[in-house]
Amino acid sequence: MPEISSEISAPSLGAARAAAGPLFVLAAAVLWGTTGTAADFAPAGVSPLAVGAATIGIGGLLTLLLGGRPALAVPRGGPGTLPRLLLGGLAVAVYPLAFYSAMARAGVAVGTVVTIGSAPVFAALLERGLDGTRLTRRWAAATVCAALGCAALVLTGGEAEATGTGTAPDPAAGIALGLLAGAGYAGYAYCGSGLIRRGHRARAAMGALFGLGSLLLLPVLAVTGGPLLLSGARGLAVAGYLAAVPMCLAYVLFGAGLARTSPSAATTLSLLESVVAALLGVAVVGERLDARAWGGLALVLAGLLLVTLPARSAARGRADP
Repeated sequence: MPEISSEISAPSLGAARAAAGPLFVLAAAVLWGTTGTAADFAPAGVSPLAVGAATIGIGGLLTLLLGGRPALAVPRGGPGTLPRLLLGGLAVAVYPLAFYSAMARAGVAVGTVVTIGSAPVFAALLERGLDGTRLTRRWAAATVCAALGCAALVLTGGEAEATGTGTAPDPAAGIALGLLAGAGYAGYAYCGSGLIRRGHRARAAMGALFGLGSLLLLPVLAVTGGPLLLSGARGLAVAGYLAAVPMCLAYVLFGAGLARTSPSAATTLSLLESVVAALLGVAVVGERLDARAWGGLALVLAGLLLVTLPARSAARGRADP
């Protein structure tokens, strides 16, 4: 009986581990979805560069501390590790500067949806070009749904209000910055996944990536962060929340998800962030979305379901005796 029990439980544990990956990523995406709304509460006149630099400049240090000594050992992880770490750290630094600038110019909903909606495409292209990974029909269908949903939201960009950072609305520039942020997001997801596949713990890999990104962003924070960090309790509360919750906590969850799923699947699952951000943008910030935009959100959710439901079904099939 002990032998039979172990043979059944091992696949079950493997299936449960695989199923947990999407849940970790979805939990992170919910937390990320609050960033735009939180940034809207920043004091007037605060630069989006300051908000982005504070989020990962401070939050990256927290993530590095959580990674502990294993995070400091990541650069010595063998041939090819250091270039991947440096590229990922650069992508970490680019992402928040472009992302918060996109929201400031195109609005919370559109800036977030363009960023998160484009990331799966960039991630899949990286996997295809660098690893030779085949693109599945399910991924393609999910990406088409997401792209159409993003297009519907982008077409309503003129109706979205920019975040309260004193930046003039400019939907075209916001969309371009959102695409840059999406490329940065896909880049560090790909590099982080590669570090994990090389045997580093997820928390250590995330700590190393975001610790390096923090070092690149702290000078930006020193130059631009005065109006945010010296504006009293409100500015400190916004910076503290962004650094601790949608940065540090969310990326610990995201790292755990990357250890159990591919970068392209993880970035597609992250599309939930755009839905959360859009709903909060409407409910809290006061942005207006018309019927076309709501249809776009529905398409994004359809793409999300295309990624999660078949994967769970397959996991159940493998777990069956």
